[in-house]
Amino acid sequence: MVFDGIILSILVGFIRRGNLLGFAELKLRGALIFPLILFVQVFIFLFQDRWSPLEAVSIYIFMAVYIVGLYFLWLNRNLHGFLLIFAGVFLNFLVMAVNGGRMPVSLEAAQILDPMYIEVLKNGVYAKHTALTETTRLAFLGDVIPLNIPFRNNQVISIGDVFMNIGIFLFIQHLMLSHKKDIFKEAKAS
Repeated sequence: MVFDGIILSILVGFIRRGNLLGFAELKLRGALIFPLILFVQVFIFLFQDRWSPLEAVSIYIFMAVYIVGLYFLWLNRNLHGFLLIFAGVFLNFLVMAVNGGRMPVSLEAAQILDPMYIEVLKNGVYAKHTALTETTRLAFLGDVIPLNIPFRNNQVISIGDVFMNIGIFLFIQHLMLSHKKDIFKEAKAS
């Protein structure tokens, strides 16, 4: 969902006659943290089924990734949209933390997904997600919102994902349109 939000944000930025120059001037505190945690998540996703020791500790690694990610977002909280991104990540972290380190997914909402994914959820095979049940804590914060996306795989998202995507949208719009503010300042000054 986050990847889709980034693509949509960039497209809207171009429609609004923005450009990517703001990205070149971007200075993030702890900038190496983000690619590192992204690499760790991709590694776990690719190898959790092939290497049993990784499967046993993947939940703890995912939770550590969230904590490090929250730290990175907090370091950059002064940037447009980052407090919303922080809030979204925190909500996802919270629901996972109180449910054994896994994101609960509504089986009812998941009906829009591949039936094989639902079976995997029911059997508890996937390390990052689990089926939402009557014992799930803070269930409303889990993946409970079904999204039918044209030309793309359907998804089930959480309230935290919504917050993250709004924050990402605001951040990217600010970066892509920041040069317009400079042009208006220069025109008024002359």
